[in-house]
Amino acid sequence: MNGQNRSDIYPGLEVEIILKKDQRSGKLTRGIVKDLLTSSAYHSRGIKVRLEDGQVGRVAEIIED
Repeated sequence: MNGQNRSDIYPGLEVEIILKKDQRSGKLTRGIVKDLLTSSAYHSRGIKVRLEDGQVGRVAEIIED
């Protein structure tokens, strides 16, 4: 599932994000959502979140177990 809809993302969810510095390479960083930083319901490049370790990026993929 992609991370473009805010309603799909909530604290505690495991996701893969693209950090600002990794936008060119497309390298993904996996972590647990702490805060949602995008206030709109939809964002074409992914909802911006802060992970529990403090990293900030846009959700590229939601990890579903």
